[in-house]
Amino acid sequence: MSHFRPVALEHASRLLNHGPTILITSQDPTSQRRNVMAAAWSTPVEFTPPRIAIVVDKATWSRELIESGGAFGICVPAAAFVDLTYAVGSVSGRDKDKFSDFTLQAIKGPQLGMPLLEESCVAWLECRLLPETEAQQAYDTLFGEVVAAAADSRVFFDGRWHFDADNRDLHTLHHLGGGKFVTVANTLTAKADF
Repeated sequence: MSHFRPVALEHASRLLNHGPTILITSQDPTSQRRNVMAAAWSTPVEFTPPRIAIVVDKATWSRELIESGGAFGICVPAAAFVDLTYAVGSVSGRDKDKFSDFTLQAIKGPQLGMPLLEESCVAWLECRLLPETEAQQAYDTLFGEVVAAAADSRVFFDGRWHFDADNRDLHTLHHLGGGKFVTVANTLTAKADF
């Protein structure tokens, strides 16, 4: 049984605003061959409509698939899947079928049919690639409009993340380089009266 529930698009940026490592999924529109890569550079750039920026090198197969298909998925891996996250980011999809080799079970995105991961992740966003900008060629920055989003209701509800000591395996990953990751630290609540 999936713990994933739809996330209102007005809250989609909150899935990424804390800077987690992400998995970017893509699919060839003709052959339907899929790919997944790990990335550390993503950020919300607009609330309404929700838009996301990701950095994907122009030499990668993922970039080729995203540009030819006009869409991509963003999946936020859980801490329990740190090894898988590092593995899919360390090999090229040109050389192997990562979904098969790493036994990744994907669902089909509700709007664009993108492969999305729920089993190893705590959130996903399905994105339509926005028209090319100068940043796309000069800085490998792609912009997408979020058309659907969902998150694991055990850690994301009421429009925000709820990380605590009891759900550490579901915390998000943050890449430090060289195969080292950290998870989110203790949650602090600011005083509302100031």
